[in-house]
Amino acid sequence: MSGLPIYLLLICLCAVNGEYLPTWDSLNSRSLPKWYDQSKFGIFMHWGVYSVPSFGSEWFWHHWKTNSSEYVQFMKENYPPNFEYPDFAPMFKAELFDPKAWAELFMKAGAKYVVLTSKHHEGFTNWPSKYSWNWNSVDTGPHRDLVGELAAAIRNNTDIHFGLYYSLFEWFHPLFLQDQANKFTTQTYVMDVMQPQLHEIVEAYKPEVIWADGAGSANDTYWKSKEFLAWLYNSSPVKDTVVVNDRWGSGDPCKNGGYFTCHDRYNPGVLQKFKWEDCMTVQKGSWGYRRNADITGYYTADELIDDMVIAVSTGGNYLLNIGPNHDGRIMPIFEERLLEIGQWLSVNGECIYGSVPWKYQNDTVTPKVWYTVPGGETAPSSVYAILLDWPSSNSVLLGALASYHVSSVEMLGLPGVSVKFTADSKGLQVSLPMFPLSTNLRWAWTLKIQLQ
Repeated sequence: MSGLPIYLLLICLCAVNGEYLPTWDSLNSRSLPKWYDQSKFGIFMHWGVYSVPSFGSEWFWHHWKTNSSEYVQFMKENYPPNFEYPDFAPMFKAELFDPKAWAELFMKAGAKYVVLTSKHHEGFTNWPSKYSWNWNSVDTGPHRDLVGELAAAIRNNTDIHFGLYYSLFEWFHPLFLQDQANKFTTQTYVMDVMQPQLHEIVEAYKPEVIWADGAGSANDTYWKSKEFLAWLYNSSPVKDTVVVNDRWGSGDPCKNGGYFTCHDRYNPGVLQKFKWEDCMTVQKGSWGYRRNADITGYYTADELIDDMVIAVSTGGNYLLNIGPNHDGRIMPIFEERLLEIGQWLSVNGECIYGSVPWKYQNDTVTPKVWYTVPGGETAPSSVYAILLDWPSSNSVLLGALASYHVSSVEMLGLPGVSVKFTADSKGLQVSLPMFPLSTNLRWAWTLKIQLQ
């Protein structure tokens, strides 16, 4: 026997067995499954009891109970004096929820993965959790396994990867409040609720994304996050395909995990050293559906597509959130945005799916041009230049191509149309082709530049 310390011996043994230790050094060494980076675009859904009042945001219960005046006034004007938040649950009926229709919409939107809220901070589970008695979608409200139904519809009718969001904490759970009062020196809530529920959803629904949230001020030691991830990567039914984010404890975002989300609506605009995701909303200021939003409270397709292009050009994925209604409908404005993005991807998907960042992310002369290249090539044979604005001159100068020999240029969506160009020391000057307004060429335009 050598004189190695026991922890080094354990590391050696785990390396031999190909297993991951419950340490960030070990867990962070796991390669991200290839499907995730290749997918690029996913759809996020925040859906729960908060979809019933659908006022303000999905933080409705918290804001109301912490005496936010707007929420207090809303309840006073619309509900009886003794009404409590759990009284909303029977109204969360999801009677119009059609999981096959959802799956079809997601396919038309061009999504390659979806992430449904299994449980938000309110604690209500969208599956029949044994650890959430009478506060789940089978015991009350819809009386349906919403997670299970959507998982089956996605897997039986599409090639989309299915994932789940899970809130680690619950605002008003007595066991969590007890642990919090003890400054997280006890782990009663973690051991009796949170850890059992995480194992429950993995074993029952086999999600390929676990999108953790709500770590708050508690560190990952309290949550036992590293122990869970070691089991997930070593022994779970999704150990070879699952991906996770970075919200596993205070101090972990942008530091530890499978990919980084850092903070909501994170889009740094520059290439990152680690795989990351921009989780973005169609509706401004809320992740759950809110009835009190007007048309200005929604991002346009143009804004969302610009955001996606910048994210993908700089190495990120784009996870776009919608908030379904309490009765199970995806409201027309969400549907319209998803279909518009799907329309754009049907023409330009080649520059998004499976692409990788180029040496230049955006142009050195024309800032509103962003670049990607096809994945899987050591030296790219082509470059995609994505124009977020159409120039008034109908011509664009691509400074990033100044030192490259170009054999041809085409615009995606105009097959067989040769695009004229000239090259000099300033860059590649491209004369943009004219096309009928009836085509699907809208919002952003992609030039495929073939290199010699």
